[in-house]
Amino acid sequence: MSLRLSLAVETGGFAVPSEGCIAVFHPRTDHDLSPLPKDRLQVIQPLRPDHEHFVAQGYDCTPQADPQTPFAAAVVFLPRAKALARMLVAQAVAATDGPVLIDGAKTDGVDSLLKALRQRGTPSDPISKAHGKVFWIDGSLDLSDWRPAAEQKVDGFVTAPGVFSADGIDPASALLAAALPQKLGRCVADLGAGWGYLSAQVLKREGVEELHLAEADYHALACARQNLTDARAQYHWVDVRGWTPPSTVNTVVMNPPFHTGRAAEPSLGQAFIAAAASMLAANGSLWMVANRHLPYEAVLGERFAHVREEGGDNRFKILTASKPRRQRR
Repeated sequence: MSLRLSLAVETGGFAVPSEGCIAVFHPRTDHDLSPLPKDRLQVIQPLRPDHEHFVAQGYDCTPQADPQTPFAAAVVFLPRAKALARMLVAQAVAATDGPVLIDGAKTDGVDSLLKALRQRGTPSDPISKAHGKVFWIDGSLDLSDWRPAAEQKVDGFVTAPGVFSADGIDPASALLAAALPQKLGRCVADLGAGWGYLSAQVLKREGVEELHLAEADYHALACARQNLTDARAQYHWVDVRGWTPPSTVNTVVMNPPFHTGRAAEPSLGQAFIAAAASMLAANGSLWMVANRHLPYEAVLGERFAHVREEGGDNRFKILTASKPRRQRR
């Protein structure tokens, strides 16, 4: 997924500065950054699995840009969320006086972003390749109105552009919260905790002394820290699939992700189920919600002695499982 970036650099259209640090906003694991000088890059990636990928490749990687760090140029790989895409471009422009390259697929809204920028200035002619476009703009462009002006809240909870369910409480999570029993045990883990809605409901249950919020999105977890000012909450910026909590837990609650792009990827939720089984105490329980069409029952049966559907509606199913079977992860 580096064809467009390579073309922009190799044709000389995007002039890579001969010195100074270059910011690269939100590259994914399938983005090849080799057309750029590795020793002068700072990769800004808040999603833990992608972050770990670039760290392993030897890149200087951080979950968020330091607003005080000046850059000679910037590259922005567009995310799907429109508000987040505009915010990243605005951040990149604010951080550099040099060129800002923007690379995105048509399905990620690159055409509408290019149109919006043409109303603000004169972006380069785009290079079209592989169902997307790449173009660049002058870093002196004023895009301050594309940055969030104030704290964003949903029903009293702080959220942020691009995080899951940024504009409202997810109906599946609300359904699961209503189905949770009053007693969940002393220690609970919320896998894929997001900005903390489910965790807030867990903390209302009787007897909870310790709650672990495990979340891959750095910014979502930062929101959760603001939403839950409870000493029982512990925060973990991790890829759940490879994370082990400090001790075994009595209950796991989760509304697991099931896609990384537009296509459904049930293996993600299945990996969350395996992770839950490995961290639960011998008599522990899992409570989860999922879209009705997702095939989770088979892996639940492999990893737990008892599985049942606890409820739901025509869109979602509430699944609960107990007595995990011990397997190596």
